[in-house]
Amino acid sequence: MSTIAENIAKVRARIREAAQAFGRESAEIGLLAVSKTKPAPAIREAFAAGIADFGENYLQEALAKQDLLQDLPLHWHFIGPIQSNKTRALAERFDWVHAVDRLKIAERLSAQRPDHLPPLQVCLQVNVSGEASKSGCAPEELPALAAAVARLPRVRLRGLMAIPEPTDDPAEQRAAFARLRQLRDDLGMDLDTLSMGMSHDLEAAIAEGATWVRIGTALFGARDYGTLPDTTPHS
Repeated sequence: MSTIAENIAKVRARIREAAQAFGRESAEIGLLAVSKTKPAPAIREAFAAGIADFGENYLQEALAKQDLLQDLPLHWHFIGPIQSNKTRALAERFDWVHAVDRLKIAERLSAQRPDHLPPLQVCLQVNVSGEASKSGCAPEELPALAAAVARLPRVRLRGLMAIPEPTDDPAEQRAAFARLRQLRDDLGMDLDTLSMGMSHDLEAAIAEGATWVRIGTALFGARDYGTLPDTTPHS
């Protein structure tokens, strides 16, 4: 096995073990490979090892890789902050958008989603840790935002996403993820998705109900900024 294939096997084993430990089915937990700053050949290698869902943060970089990988049946997820002038490409070229944090962005995505494509799957990003540097709506703003997004015709609201403040304390990790789960449950809507957990805290996220874990470093190694044409965050 290649290094990426070995890493994928290790992460899948972690997911299975965490699911078993917390009374969940591993099939409920999607592995989203975060391929930002990684070249197209690495994505091909991951696809050959059984990964079909890839998450990108930087739009121009992602579009270039999509063009190179058109022959593969991949599902593309945008997981970075969104500027209004980027929404058309997101609506036209992606399957999921995980970081919608204001109604204007959702309205543009809905209006710009081509009719021949299924509705764009979206998650609302919530700033569960209250960090000034983090994107995401405030928890108290979530009910009104979710209700408005759910009414849009060309997007489908699937659930919530969060990037909590980093910590090595498993109890603190679980508390942040539990808050996101509670926020989703309190909405009283038919939402099936919690996009939460990364390489260092996926077990805590699975314990609290994650349905997508977004894994980059544990699959591809350390980020390698500067090797691709677009490495500037679009935020």
